[in-house]
Formats: sequence, structure tokens, C-alpha cells
Amino acid sequence: MIGGLILAAGGGHRFGAVKQLADLDGRPLLEHAIVAMEAVPAIERIVVVLGAAAGEISDQVDLGAAEVVVCRDWEEGLSASLRTGAKQLADTEAIIVTLGDQPLISREVIAAILDQIRAPEAAARATYDGRPGHPVLIKRELYGAVAGLRGDTGARDMLATAGVREFEAAHLCRPDDVDTPADLWAIRALDRGEVR
Repeated sequence: MIGGLILAAGGGHRFGAVKQLADLDGRPLLEHAIVAMEAVPAIERIVVVLGAAAGEISDQVDLGAAEVVVCRDWEEGLSASLRTGAKQLADTEAIIVTLGDQPLISREVIAAILDQIRAPEAAARATYDGRPGHPVLIKRELYGAVAGLRGDTGARDMLATAGVREFEAAHLCRPDDVDTPADLWAIRALDRGEVR
């Protein structure tokens, strides 16, 4: 079984509001990540990790078939969210990780990174013009290492030592994330066909 993991526990301090609920194309930002993950049939379970404003987000976002797990230690950083989600998906063969504030990550790039599951490496990640990004594929053999992660760097250091297959994905989507209101406006401008 393949699991999909969407990390969306952050407090959005730079955004100045609950960014998971910010409107983009008539739906909350977080829904874009859920819809993309649900569009890949090989992903049999989807877990969304919430933290700050978990109740408010759960009430206002259409979570579809995704399961919600609340990370109590979300202020620790990305590693806490990743540990929480991976524990929930411990019965899977592999996990595909995306972020709830990257609404342009597409179904196509998720499917493409999932295709890397047959590679010998224990993990794979999308790169964009050579820069590491998401989605990230983590195979079961690394789940123990994920459980030991700490801090706000997520799996970056673990992937550097474990060996990761990199997959150039700039032709499939854009990795833009939303940290500030200006980031959201820039993505809206892209939708309108304006050059960024």
C-alpha cells in the first residue's frame, strides 16, 4: 500500500493568518494539495497533518477521503509533522510527501515521483532546475530514521545520508510555496497568465 502525506501543521506566522484557508481559485489553499494527491489512484491512503488552528481548518476545508492527524508538537518544526504522519502510515510500503502550502504541485508530478519506487534508492525527490523540492518518496526502510528526525529541516539531512534518487520535475509543475500574502498574489498572477 502507498500512502500520501500532506504536511500542513504550521502556524503561518509570515502569512499573518491561517494560510491553509487562504482562497485560491475559489477553494482553500490546502484543498489544492489534497485534490492533487487524491487524483493519483495508486495512493490508497492519504493523511493530512494539522497543528495550528487544526479545528478551524478541519471545519472549513473539504478533506475528501483524507484522514486528519493532529501534530501536538507542530511548533518544533517540519520534522515533528513528518514523524507524526509517517507513524500514522507505518503500515505502508512507501509514503509520498507533499506540503499543504504548495498549490501548484500537480497530480502528474506526484505520479512521476511514485514511478521512482522501483529504483534501488530508499528515497526519491523532485527537483526543479536542480533544486530539491517536493514531492518526496520515502520507502519503508527509512521509516525508522524518520522517527528520529528533529528540528525544522524535515527529511533533508536524512535524505542526504541515506541516498536519494533525484527526478527533474520542472516540466511537470511549479514548486512555488505560499509563505506570505505576496506569494499568494504571485500565484494568482500566474493563474491570470501574468509573467512573474
